Amino acid sequence: MDKQTLVAQLESKIRGTAQVAERASAAAAEVAREGATPHEQTEDSRVAIEFGSLARGQGHRLERARAELDALRTFRPPIIARGGRVAVGAVVEIEDEDNGEGRTFFLAPVGAGVELTAPGGDGFLTVVTPASPVGRRVVGRRVGDVVEVTVEGETRYWKIVCVE
Repeated sequence: MDKQTLVAQLESKIRGTAQVAERASAAAAEVAREGATPHEQTEDSRVAIEFGSLARGQGHRLERARAELDALRTFRPPIIARGGRVAVGAVVEIEDEDNGEGRTFFLAPVGAGVELTAPGGDGFLTVVTPASPVGRRVVGRRVGDVVEVTVEGETRYWKIVCVE
């Protein structure tokens, strides 16, 4: 699998998030400064405070997206040998031992929760980071290992069926 395609796709999605955050921050800051009428400003100064807070929150979101983009600029997923251990850059397929459902994750340094399309449109992968509960459970494991993961308050056992 061409993992650089996954990295490029992740970069594109995070770049989109940064653009949205930048526009939202600017719009909220403008409303905080100029959006309320003089009467509204007299009656309820909370409007400016709320929009100022929203602008700061979007600013933090923009900063985080920029930091994630910086991290991805130098990220080159390694080739993982057959039988190798799960590491950052791995594509990991798991199977739920209770219901047989399968999932595929891309273990990346940033971008938790982003959904990517596999190269060639062959399914979807969810980005998992090493800091996430799932990431912490699978790093260092191999095909055949079973990991215990709590999902929505329920303990599940996932068998690692493929690492590449």
